[in-house]
Amino acid sequence: MPSRSALLRVPRAASCPAPEPVPETKTRLFHARMLVTRVEEWCVEAETEEQARALLAAGAGHRNTPGESVQVEIDSLLDD
Repeated sequence: MPSRSALLRVPRAASCPAPEPVPETKTRLFHARMLVTRVEEWCVEAETEEQARALLAAGAGHRNTPGESVQVEIDSLLDD
């Protein structure tokens, strides 16, 4: 009985040339200016909902989570 390796080998036909090497493509570095919209969770201490809204609109409060990107738009792309 032949060995397993002998069963797996397929002889190459004499008329079948070896495959040509694929040329490597050189990658380039690109820098982009991105506009990103995020949904974040913030908290603020206030006496009323209206006061909380006013404080958050003024930039007060603390961010609980960094949030997820909900929209990304490329503003400009620079080629180095």
